[in-house]
Amino acid sequence: MSRHLSGFSGRSFAIAALAATIAAVPAFGAAAPGPESIADVSEQVIDAVVNISTSQKVDARLGNMPDLPPGSPMEEFFEEFFKNRRGQGDQDHAPHRINSLGSGFIIDPSGLVVTNNHVIGDADQISVKLNDGTELPAQLVGRDSKIDLALLRVHYDKPLKAVKFGDSDKLRLGEWVIAIGNPFSLGGTVTAGIVSARNRDIKSGPYDNYIQTDAAINRGNSGGPLFNLNGEVVGINTAIISPSGGSIGIGFALPSNSAVAVIDQLRQFGEMRRGWLGVRIQEVTPDIAESLSIKPPRGALVAGVDDRGPAKPAGIEPGDVVVKFDGRDVKEMHDLPRIVADTPVGKEVDVVVIRKGKEETHAVKIGRLQDTDKQASANSDKDAAPAPKTAVQKTLGLELSSLTDEMRKKFKVRDTVKGVLVTGVDPGAVQSAADKRLSPGDVIVEVQYQSVGNPEDLKSRIDSLRSQGKKIAMLLVANGDGVTHIVALNLQ
Repeated sequence: MSRHLSGFSGRSFAIAALAATIAAVPAFGAAAPGPESIADVSEQVIDAVVNISTSQKVDARLGNMPDLPPGSPMEEFFEEFFKNRRGQGDQDHAPHRINSLGSGFIIDPSGLVVTNNHVIGDADQISVKLNDGTELPAQLVGRDSKIDLALLRVHYDKPLKAVKFGDSDKLRLGEWVIAIGNPFSLGGTVTAGIVSARNRDIKSGPYDNYIQTDAAINRGNSGGPLFNLNGEVVGINTAIISPSGGSIGIGFALPSNSAVAVIDQLRQFGEMRRGWLGVRIQEVTPDIAESLSIKPPRGALVAGVDDRGPAKPAGIEPGDVVVKFDGRDVKEMHDLPRIVADTPVGKEVDVVVIRKGKEETHAVKIGRLQDTDKQASANSDKDAAPAPKTAVQKTLGLELSSLTDEMRKKFKVRDTVKGVLVTGVDPGAVQSAADKRLSPGDVIVEVQYQSVGNPEDLKSRIDSLRSQGKKIAMLLVANGDGVTHIVALNLQ
């Protein structure tokens, strides 16, 4: 009995101690208080946050909505305008002026203001309202549509309150951040939350690497700053995911480290001058990584090299996998365009590639990317008739032919393109070549880094790889115009 009581007494003591510990911990599910410094930071920086208002003249005789960037603050105004116009008929043909509101922040006491490019759109009048209510006309210094930034200038009779950029690369998941802006045209508003994720690709442009935050960001917050608890701008609030147009806790901010280089160039040149390597790239899939003996999969696969670009004279070739650029690791395909774009034009950099399982370093002098809407396509669209069965040889679900003059004419293949012509694809084959972006009219240029000139060469190369125990073959494939891409084909 005494032992039982002693044991009970010991257990009671343990329970009491546990209860005391639980009492000292906030209840599960209770809202954790934010840091007290949020109020201090807000007071310190709010005078540098401004409201942006724009005005644009539109012709009431236009029958359709203009094309606007997704999430543009002007979208709802145009929708309302055209809705009202349809209700009134064509009685009023006079031009109308459409207004919209967004946010921005001052980065220089002389009057430089940063905002989103979609906030100003094609406005012909831009105004900046300071926190004290002073309204100033603004001029556009420069814009960059690829990462949705614009730089404005205002003139004032005394220095303005400005804020500084912080290092967005030092942000940690769960770190507190503060968003200040002009949601729903209410005026300066402060919200707080945490960093939910980093390096988000939301498919809005070629250089996406957004900070995700649950700090409330709503319509009108676009262009406003995201602060850390040191009062430094670590992001520019740009987009939200929301079925209703209001915050559901999924907002995205452009990292300050991505913005600073662009802002410096807009300030200096009035335009963005991005670096250019002159390659087309693909993702290093597990199949491709296995065929190239790259473990774990990483880097950016070079699918094609522009004859006029800097990579060509530097010796970079299709099939190379870029794993490091100017000392920075390329962990995945999406990293390379951002790193190259941020590199100063004319700078000579070391590019580390994996070729045939070995690392090589190539010195490249970076060129300048010319803005163009024309993109080289890795696929070709052909309605050519299939080649005669007598001219083909089947392997891996492919019907193949030598590139005769007749075949070049039928499939519209340029004389400069060399290799083995694909004249048919068997959609019923296991892991069909059709699923690997191969189609009639494509030309197989290389198999595992070796050139092939006819179907017999290709079959011999495939048989050799199989005898070596290879499960995947990497093919360099060109369309009729010579634009190349990489295909990893299962040899089983």
